[in-house]
Amino acid sequence: MHALSQRNIQKTLLTFVLLASAMGLQTAEAQLAGEVEYSRGAGVAQAPGQAPRIMGKGLSLVQGDRLTTSEGSTAIVKLQDGTRMTVRPNSELIMQTYKYKEGAADNSMVMQLLRGGFRAITGLISKGSADAARIQTSTATIGIRGTDFDARICGPECKAESAKVKDTAKPNAVQASAKLVAASGEISAVDGNGQRRRVVDGGSVYPGETVQTGAGAKVLLAFRDESRLTLGSNTQFRVDSFVYDSKNPTDGKFLVTLLQGSLRALTGLIGKSNNRNVGFSTATATIGIRGTGLDLDCATEGACSFFTWLGTIEVQPLGQTALQVLQAGQGLRVTPNGFAPIDASTLDGLPRPDAVPVNFQQLFSSGNVSADDEGLFVYVRDGHIQITTSQEVLDLGRGETGFAGNDGHTGRPTDMPLFIQNDVVPMPNSLNPSLLNLLGGSGSKEFCQ
Repeated sequence: MHALSQRNIQKTLLTFVLLASAMGLQTAEAQLAGEVEYSRGAGVAQAPGQAPRIMGKGLSLVQGDRLTTSEGSTAIVKLQDGTRMTVRPNSELIMQTYKYKEGAADNSMVMQLLRGGFRAITGLISKGSADAARIQTSTATIGIRGTDFDARICGPECKAESAKVKDTAKPNAVQASAKLVAASGEISAVDGNGQRRRVVDGGSVYPGETVQTGAGAKVLLAFRDESRLTLGSNTQFRVDSFVYDSKNPTDGKFLVTLLQGSLRALTGLIGKSNNRNVGFSTATATIGIRGTGLDLDCATEGACSFFTWLGTIEVQPLGQTALQVLQAGQGLRVTPNGFAPIDASTLDGLPRPDAVPVNFQQLFSSGNVSADDEGLFVYVRDGHIQITTSQEVLDLGRGETGFAGNDGHTGRPTDMPLFIQNDVVPMPNSLNPSLLNLLGGSGSKEFCQ
């Protein structure tokens, strides 16, 4: 009897070892996605058809894993491409597709957010291609364009969290001067420190940045004051100063420089309110406007052509004090040797900006969403996020909070939701998440933003 019992125990242990080995082999054969760097509370990772694995530091994560956290639990994961994510309490996230190899052109990451949310700092996959990384939810898809952002599916619990916050909500203002529309070809933005980033449709341009278009590229820049500029290929265009408050447009400022290349411009509300605060500069002349549609062509080094097709412009060649006033249908070519009139635009192959449809409300407006609504909220700390539903597309830039409702409508709340503003869940790059969790539990938020 005793020997039989021993044999049964041995058989049971052997079966368990073989089963565990088989499960380990299946995990090893799956695409390795990353590992858990930190875990607090009860959380598990589970691959399809396998037993749950307790999330603890060093646990390997593979494509197909379902990450689940319970009440009060968080987990910080680091993926192979450098993406870092903090999975929030009461969350469920599936790593549906993860493919990464250094330098490969077909890297991709697709995740499903079933409930709860996460805080993320994305890595190399999202920087390699505009469509390589995305998050799917039941109502919307989050397209990631190389970004630092939070995403959260909210029910009544988000409103309840906000109700406990005593702070005043901050305005949910669009910080971008302009956003890209109808972009084609390679386009990048370079900031004042020389940092370059790729920009695509819906991407933002900020004061001090230079937009650069590649060979064969073109794009329309839609500004918050409803100015529009189409840029041609091989163009470098800088936003020197852009200041606009819709409640006080007369104090606005619109100063830009065409360093090289070509543009067609239709000035907006700043120009209509105070045209003295609008100016275009080139290497050969400066241009003042009087409610205007104009073309600037500086594709030839050392020479620029100016033409107006609406309103009036004043051209002042560099080194001269006299202004050349051009009415609609008139133009001027300025070179180092002087200037001469022209009677036609040299940019007929580039679309006029008023010929390109622009939805300014979708690009810039806020107020059609309540911070207490239920649905998907996304807050962008840096970069560019695109939220797509069956009905609408919403592009978000630095500092913007966006929303996708269960019925498919999108928008920006007037103020930042307090549950986002007061978020105490540690960031994925936190040096000491255990301490932050302790402080967060005490209501301290300044360490977590």
